[in-house]
Amino acid sequence: MTTDIGLAVGRGTGPELAVVFERVVDRLAELHGVEPAITRSPQVYHSYFSLRAETDGVEDMRRLTEDDAEHYERFCRTLARRGATAVFRTAINAQSLYLVRQRLRAVKVDVISAPGSSPDAALLLVRDQAQGFYTGENQHTPGVFTRTMRFSQDVTDDVIAHALARGRQQWPDGGADRIVMAYKHHLLDGALDGWVHAAAERHGVRIELSQPDTVNRNLIQHGLPRRTVIVAGNEWGDIMHVVLLDRYGVDKQENRCTENVYLHPDLAGLVEYQTVHGSADDLTDRDTVNPVATVRAAAAIVERHCGGTGAIESTERALAAVTARGVRTPDLGGEHSTTAVVDALLAELPQRHAGRPVTLEASS
Repeated sequence: MTTDIGLAVGRGTGPELAVVFERVVDRLAELHGVEPAITRSPQVYHSYFSLRAETDGVEDMRRLTEDDAEHYERFCRTLARRGATAVFRTAINAQSLYLVRQRLRAVKVDVISAPGSSPDAALLLVRDQAQGFYTGENQHTPGVFTRTMRFSQDVTDDVIAHALARGRQQWPDGGADRIVMAYKHHLLDGALDGWVHAAAERHGVRIELSQPDTVNRNLIQHGLPRRTVIVAGNEWGDIMHVVLLDRYGVDKQENRCTENVYLHPDLAGLVEYQTVHGSADDLTDRDTVNPVATVRAAAAIVERHCGGTGAIESTERALAAVTARGVRTPDLGGEHSTTAVVDALLAELPQRHAGRPVTLEASS
C-alpha cells in the first residue's frame, strides 16, 4: 500500500538535502518492501539569509515571511487531509516557521540519553513551540520594535496531554517517574501555575512547575534523571538542547533529527521531521553539507510512518560502518562530499528489491 509523505524544501542547502532524503527513502523502501509516495511542496521557502539578500526593508521582509508561512501552513493542512502522517522539512526562515507552529500548535520532541545507558536513564524533552517569545506578532514604529505574544490554557493543556502520552509511549511499563515544566512562570501573574495545577488534577499526576535556572541546577547536580519528562518553554529548550547533548555525551547536534508534532485537531497529529542544524547557506551548492541528520529523518519516516520495520536499525548500522571507515563531511573532520557520504551509506545497506517511492508535485 502506498503511503503519502510530504517534503518541504527551504533555500540554502535545502535542495541538496532534499535529494539526499529522496535517495535514502527510495533505497530504504526498496530494502524494506514499502511504497512511500513523496509529495513535494511547489514553493521553495526562504531562509533568513535569502530574505535578507532579496528584500528591501522591513515591510518587504514581513510580506515574504507571511507568504511563506501561509503557503507552508496550507501545504501541511493539505497533507493531513490526504491522510499523510509525516513531512520532512529542510530549514526555513524561523519567523515564517514559528507563525505556522503557533497556528498549528506545535511541540518538538526529543529523547536524550547517554550512550549505552538503560532506557530508564533518559530524558524526554517536549518543547512548547506554540506559545512564548518565539511566537507572536511584531509591530514597528520609528526606533521601536514591539513583539506581542500570548499564552493560553487550551494550548497549555494540549502540550501537557501530549507530553504525558509520549511519556507512556517512551516507557510503556509505567510511564514517566517525574514530570517537570521549565517556564519563566513568575512573569505570568500566576496564571500558568493555576493551569498546570488543574491539568495535573485532571490527569491524576504530579507536575512540578519550575524556573528554568532551577531545572538547570538540578541537571548539573544530579545528572541525567530517571524516566523524566521535561516540558519546556522553547526559549529554554532551544538553548539547553545542545548543552544537554554535549553534557551527556550524545551525538553531535549536526547529526541529529528531531520531530515536531502539530496538535491542532485539523492536522490529526501530523509529524514534521527536521534536521537540527540550520539552512547552512554558506555551504550552498558546495556538496559539503552534513547529510547524517537527513538520512536519519528518512529512516525514521520509513519505519514509523510507512511500515518499514528495521529501517532505523539498518540505517544506523550503515552509518556506523561508513563513519568507521572515515567517510565524513568536513564539519565532522572528514574530506568527503555530501554525495560521497550518501553513496557510501547506500552501498552499505543490504540488497533487496521491492516497491519504490514516487515523487509527486503538490499544487500551489
